[in-house]
Amino acid sequence: MPQTTADAEDPLSVSPQDGWTPASQPTWRAWLARHSAVLLSLPTLLWLLIFFVAPLLIILMMSVMTRGAGGVPQLPLTLEHYDRTFNIFGVVLNRSLWIAFWTTLACLLLAYPMAVFIRTRHKPWVRSLALFLVVLPFWTNFLARTYAWRMLLGNEGIINSLLARLGLTEHGLQLLNTELAVMIGLVYGFLPFMVLPIYASVERFDFRYVEAATDLGANYWHTFWRVMLPMTLPGVLAGCVLVFVPSIGAFVTPDLLGGRSGLMIGNLINSQFKGTGNMPLGAAMSVVLLAFVLLPLAAYLRMNREERLN
Repeated sequence: MPQTTADAEDPLSVSPQDGWTPASQPTWRAWLARHSAVLLSLPTLLWLLIFFVAPLLIILMMSVMTRGAGGVPQLPLTLEHYDRTFNIFGVVLNRSLWIAFWTTLACLLLAYPMAVFIRTRHKPWVRSLALFLVVLPFWTNFLARTYAWRMLLGNEGIINSLLARLGLTEHGLQLLNTELAVMIGLVYGFLPFMVLPIYASVERFDFRYVEAATDLGANYWHTFWRVMLPMTLPGVLAGCVLVFVPSIGAFVTPDLLGGRSGLMIGNLINSQFKGTGNMPLGAAMSVVLLAFVLLPLAAYLRMNREERLN
């Protein structure tokens, strides 16, 4: 088609022979289409940057500063607080790791049979009712449930009163303000976090593998150890992470049930940021605690990646 006089005189006009077409013209709609994923994730990225990355950087900076008047951080920089965390408060750190480990193990031993029991119920309403009972404690405030355990474990509580009436003890057992009380409270509080992911894995498990293993001569222990457990391991690992991570940093349950005997690293961090404490020391403890929390998370992510590759 011959060009008109206006087109020929327009210096900005470009002919189709030069490689331009109306479809290739950049528009705001095309730009939005190309960057839609980034724009949709921008609010989440900003939220994480402001409320996660920025506070983490502040804690890291505070942990290498000197304690000033009133416990506030000030220059010069020092690594003294990390040294105190491992050398002076190492006992509390070890106790926190120990309690978190046994809490996770106890939750696993209780949750796995419970998840299998729920999965093997034939009636759907029974499974729904059992899952409802698992999450039912979440309907009550965690602090109120912890105070209820104080009434159960106290020197004149329900458990000691029952033992005295049965003649099993004369002066009562020292249950409250012990590491055992802390573990009981943590197991009670975090058991659903272990049951639910294990149930999700057991629900996808095909029990015909169990029948095949028994037909081939395997006993129940070998069937569980070599067939069922490896195939439900993702749920077990997820549950262990969900229990271990909050257990090692717990401070409400140790404060109410453990007293000085059940003091954990979370209680120390909480005390350092109160009144005229030591904020740089509390920040150093927080960084160390974060490192211990990231270790099981990194192991879990690596095992998941290897499983997907296989």
